[in-house]
Amino acid sequence: MQSLSPEQYDRLRRLAVAWQRHQGAALKEMASYNPRLAVDALCFQPLEATSPDGAEAAYLAGALVTPVSLSLVLVPVEEAAVPPEPGERQRFTLPSGRYPFTAEPLADSLWLWRCELLDDLSDLDSMQEASRLAQQLMERVMTPET
Repeated sequence: MQSLSPEQYDRLRRLAVAWQRHQGAALKEMASYNPRLAVDALCFQPLEATSPDGAEAAYLAGALVTPVSLSLVLVPVEEAAVPPEPGERQRFTLPSGRYPFTAEPLADSLWLWRCELLDDLSDLDSMQEASRLAQQLMERVMTPET
């Protein structure tokens, strides 16, 4: 697995901070809000993902943990990539299959494609458990289907 650059790690940190700012208040109002969890971008790795029209693009693929959900996310490698329209939907082919993503803008140049996989993390007791869950998610997503 290829490691990320310090700039990419910084960008993912900024993405998590922007998500918290953008969604934080709404998250606390949700019934499944887990105060033991925080927003974090975990287990990212470079990936070439294919869209339905056959176009390949370079992304950083990883997990976004929040106090209410676990999502698979794609962040364009090129920070200057033109963002899609907010709410645009797109299916991407990853090693384990096709997943439906929604475009979500967060800040000026920060946006991502997000596919929510779990919408209730209220039974997790710590960020360590959330991190292990994110690792399991990424292992499954990055393993080619047989």
